[in-house]
Amino acid sequence: MQTVLAKIVADKAIWVEARKQQQPLASFQNEIQPSTRHFYDALQGARTAFILECKKASPSKGVIRDDFDPARIASIYQHYASAISVLTDEKYFQGSFDFLPVVSQSAPQPILCKDFIIDPYQIYLARYYQADACLLMLSVLDDEQYRQLSAVAHSLKMGVLTEVSNDEERERAIALGAKVVGINNRDLRDLSIDLNRTRQLAPKLGHGVTVISESGINTYGQVRELSHFANGFLIGSALMAHDDLNAAVRRVLLGENKVCGLTRAQDAKAAYDAGAVYGGLIFAPASPRVVNIDQARETIAAAPLQYVGVFQNADIADVCQKAAVLSLSAVQLHGSEDQTYVNALREALPRNVQIWKALSVSDALPARDYHHVDKYIFDNGQGGSGQRFDWSLLQGQPLDNVLLAGGLAADNCVQAAQVGCAGLDFNSGVESQPGIKDARLLASVFQTLRAY
Repeated sequence: MQTVLAKIVADKAIWVEARKQQQPLASFQNEIQPSTRHFYDALQGARTAFILECKKASPSKGVIRDDFDPARIASIYQHYASAISVLTDEKYFQGSFDFLPVVSQSAPQPILCKDFIIDPYQIYLARYYQADACLLMLSVLDDEQYRQLSAVAHSLKMGVLTEVSNDEERERAIALGAKVVGINNRDLRDLSIDLNRTRQLAPKLGHGVTVISESGINTYGQVRELSHFANGFLIGSALMAHDDLNAAVRRVLLGENKVCGLTRAQDAKAAYDAGAVYGGLIFAPASPRVVNIDQARETIAAAPLQYVGVFQNADIADVCQKAAVLSLSAVQLHGSEDQTYVNALREALPRNVQIWKALSVSDALPARDYHHVDKYIFDNGQGGSGQRFDWSLLQGQPLDNVLLAGGLAADNCVQAAQVGCAGLDFNSGVESQPGIKDARLLASVFQTLRAY
């Protein structure tokens, strides 16, 4: 142990002694009830588990979320999480034990106390404040300390997340009989991230162990790939940094997906309920899915998607007017708009409205060299036609600012997701007829994307 970690642990010992004076164990020990929320059970099952984290700040990033409201965060996480992690370290993470009961009352999942635990007192304190599990880090504990702390946790019917970060700690975890092992991809000695740590250590943990990959996970692509190695993920910073927390969770669990060609309020609601992040409203007159301002307003009012207006060689004033009136998140250009057009549009649009550009793919990938374009849509050229292009063209390409469109439905969405784009753009493949989405098809697509 050295550097950052050693300093944190030394400060933690001082904190523990001070807290014991302020709140002696004898003052609350008789009030402690065993946990009734089962951490180990919550992480079992066919699907990949997610421990989603309430985290205000960290030593590597400083303050991550200014607007830190644990109850509100938990009320969102409860729809997605297997368990919820709460940072309780005050000095380095701006956490608090007071957050634990707030989160516990706001969500039914088991609550993990995430702290640098070095003393049995901290576990009793965590349970008193309604935690159902605790983190024990083999980088800061010897085997004897671990056995003692683990026994205290289990005596209170709490689970233990045993954290390892190298081969030696992995071997110790196995010898100590750890049920759930978290592989920390962050090196706590220098705070660097290496996702290879999960790939290297997980296969050597054996079948009886539930493996959780921690730190540095921030995209659906990473989750899909690493789910072959880990049973679950602990994710915090990647979510906490986003204002729209609901959309941030969906991006990681399902991808940055859009349902385009919305024409009805009930379809927007079905898309949102299924798991979409974006809703597409088409203003190109030639489209069978074209909407007017009133239809768009009604659709937007039905569900809190991030809405994207789709335009084709439209007058810039018209694009800006619709973006402003409808509070669009982005405008998507589907015609022959050139760099001059994009420059003028960027100048005229509010800063918080992104510009997306659809590019037609036939037998070669088009250049992605526009200035001021935030995202690209790769389509076969005939938007809404249900036809797909040759996805093998995308192999080895950086695709973190690309949505894939064209002929996407439940039967090919997993294959499409594995191509590696930021997300998928659904349209005709989730319709019963042009412009009419089918709620069952939408649900099926997103259930398929989450079946890992």
